[in-house]
Amino acid sequence: MRVRLPSAADITTLAEARAAIDGLDAALATLLEHRAAVAAVVQGLKPVGGFAGRSPERERQIVEAMAERAPSLGPEHLARIMNAVIEAGLAAAERR
Repeated sequence: MRVRLPSAADITTLAEARAAIDGLDAALATLLEHRAAVAAVVQGLKPVGGFAGRSPERERQIVEAMAERAPSLGPEHLARIMNAVIEAGLAAAERR
């Protein structure tokens, strides 16, 4: 999937900024839904799935890789974000 990200430098009005955020939020929601579906597959492949099968080392690796792409957020904030994403994905997998 290729998404054209709006350039913050090109935004000059509040309406443009809100439209850009709305587009980014829509793309983010689509990515989160897809991530949850793939994570559900992972849960089925693990010997112990669900919340008991969480791997702190793997989660640390995910956050470190993301921090390289989003340095302004930093690993501490990204760890909190990814914890919420992972927990939501696990809860969604349990409901399936």
